[in-house]
Amino acid sequence: MSGADVGMSPSTSGREARGLTRLPFMLRAAVAVAVPALALAACGTAVPKAAPTLASSHAAKASASPTPSPTPSPTPKPKKHRHRAHAAHTSSPAASQSSPASSGSGSGSGGGAPTASGCQSTFVPAYFYASNIWDQAINTRPDPTVILLNVDNGVGTSPLSHFQSLVKQAQAAGITVLGYSSTEYGARSISSVESEINDYKSWYGVNGIFLDLTQGTSGEFSYYQTLANYVRSKISGGIVWLNPGSYPEPNFMSIANVVMVFEGSYSAYLSDQVPSWISQYSPSQFANVVHDTPQSDLASAINLSRKRRAGHLFVTDLSASGNPYGALPSYWSQEASTVSNGC
Repeated sequence: MSGADVGMSPSTSGREARGLTRLPFMLRAAVAVAVPALALAACGTAVPKAAPTLASSHAAKASASPTPSPTPSPTPKPKKHRHRAHAAHTSSPAASQSSPASSGSGSGSGGGAPTASGCQSTFVPAYFYASNIWDQAINTRPDPTVILLNVDNGVGTSPLSHFQSLVKQAQAAGITVLGYSSTEYGARSISSVESEINDYKSWYGVNGIFLDLTQGTSGEFSYYQTLANYVRSKISGGIVWLNPGSYPEPNFMSIANVVMVFEGSYSAYLSDQVPSWISQYSPSQFANVVHDTPQSDLASAINLSRKRRAGHLFVTDLSASGNPYGALPSYWSQEASTVSNGC
């Protein structure tokens, strides 16, 4: 999508969500360099093929009671296109410029146990409040390696015991929990984002931060490097995910453990293309979100994501016309087992 995104957060009642309260539905035209289609084994080190652009996300709203409601979710908005197209709790990328997966920066897994090169794991944008949906995600086997915590289009104004309990439950199951924070394409002050990082750490004990609405162009490199360094200075083994929604300048791969390079509908996914430079990085450094995906196209979406080297994947049949992250997809169990079985 390429316009203003609106959503509602899990703990907000019907208020307009600002920028990044979701994994927005902002479909961006990714100006990526098309690469020749190369045959590649599923879950192998595939060479890039048609690839993604980013889209949107919402958060589910919630009141003080464990009843789900619409809420805003992270979504990128159109950026100035150049060619930008736009955790395991273990490694933390170095600050060097773009470096291949094998060389350090950005080469760590994005949450949970390290993701083997070429293999995939699911993750969940938890833009919902209901405990039963969290339980469903946490108790799935194989379970997701990462859950994105979006309390109220961000961390909210005070700690909520409801989410504190759920975060502990997820972490006890070995799941990495990342706090959601919108950077408003670099327009939000660094001090404001850092304050939110501090609250996520002290209130919820998160394992890292998901920086939404990322502006992946060279002019904003130092802004995101500063925030990533701050996350890692405040959170031991801190994981950093960036969500530009499309392919960023390659050097951004040195900042984050994982970069979300596609967030959009299945129909848009089919025609998207990836730049050739992604072959220099491990699949564990890329994430894709594909909404509006019918169950009949689930297998196709998963196979395509493997060809595009997406080590972290979330596919849902929920539509961006509402909140695609307000619940788990109807085929969640099938998705979890299919994605993991590829490794």
